[in-house]
Order: sequence, then structure tokens, then C-alpha cells
Amino acid sequence: MAKTSRAPWKRANPRKRAGKAARHLSPAKKSAAKARARRAGRRYPNLVDNMRMAAKKSSKKKASKRTPKKAAKATKSKTSARKTRKRTAKKATKSSRKRSASAREKDPRGGLTAAGRKAFARKQGAHLRPGVTKKASEMTPQEMRRKGSWAVRFYGRAKLPPLVDAKGQPTRHALSAHAWGEPVPKTVAAARRIAAKGERLLARYRRAKARGQARRG
Repeated sequence: MAKTSRAPWKRANPRKRAGKAARHLSPAKKSAAKARARRAGRRYPNLVDNMRMAAKKSSKKKASKRTPKKAAKATKSKTSARKTRKRTAKKATKSSRKRSASAREKDPRGGLTAAGRKAFARKQGAHLRPGVTKKASEMTPQEMRRKGSWAVRFYGRAKLPPLVDAKGQPTRHALSAHAWGEPVPKTVAAARRIAAKGERLLARYRRAKARGQARRG
């Protein structure tokens, strides 16, 4: 028959036998041992309760077992994540600034603002002027030529760009009519009427130019 081992309280402390210092339970483990005793109906924890708590490994010790290589890898990963977040935030800020600058340069009612015309001149060297919004009777020949040329160029082409978007709102191409004092076209027929008006203005400009040349001749 196999020999049964003695109860733990009848055995000597193995640490003392090995010449090592005795270990004491931490405050947290002491509390856990007391709770275990209460659950078992005992007023105080016994040796078995204390042994069970001593054998339990704390989560802190597990965390501290990470090798320096793993710790360095974790730190590197955190640093990389921070850098990625910073780059993303920087890109978002830059994109937001570009959008706000673009919004300042475009008149929401159509055409460019004064800031937009300056930006266009700075980028492309073109000297854009505001659209002509006067009545035909008040225009100079040069203003007739400018407005007539714009109207034919924008709305007289064979294939027109979209005049309304998917939501039924005027596109920037259609809104440019507002900058020239014309009603914003939403149909091809309305756009063609602006182009026809442009043709008439160009015809008036050519007649005025011919009269001027005749007087000088």
C-alpha cells in the first residue's frame, strides 16, 4: 500500500530546509486568504488558505516577465502609432486649410471672388476681371465683346457640361451665369438663350468696331 504524505502543517517549511528566507503574503493576498476562509465558514484563514494564496501568481509578476525585447517591441509599436496619428491629424489639418482657402476663392453664388482672381493670377499669371453685369445699352464695345465671348464659350458649345447635379442643384458651370448678371440656367434651352444673347452682343461689337474704323478712315 502506498505511503500517504503527511499533512502540510506536520512538515517543515521547505524554504527553511533549503536555507532560504521565508516569504510573507502581500496585503492583497492576505485579504484574499481571509475571504477564502469566510466562504468556507472559518473565522480566520488556516495554513491551507495561506498556501493557496502564496502559490497564486499575481498579474503584476506576469506582466514583469516580459523580456526586454518584447518590451522594446511594444514601446516601438506605441511610438509608431503616435506618429501615425500625428501624420493623419496633420494631413487632415492641411486638407481642411486647402478646402477653406478654396471656399474663400469661389463665390458660392457663382464665379470667383476677388481673392480667387488674385490666386488665379498668382498661380497661372492670368489677369481675370469681374463679369460684366450691365445692361446691353450701357455697355462699351469692349464690354460687349467680353460678355458675348463668355456667353458663347460657356453655353454655345456643342456638348454642354452638366447644369445640375444629382440633387437638382446648379453646378459651378451653371452658376457662372450669375457672375455675369444672367439667370442661372438649369436646362439646355436656358443655356442656349444666354449663348444667343452672346452672339447678338458680339454682332453689336463688330458693328461698333466697323463704324469706328469708318470714322477714322
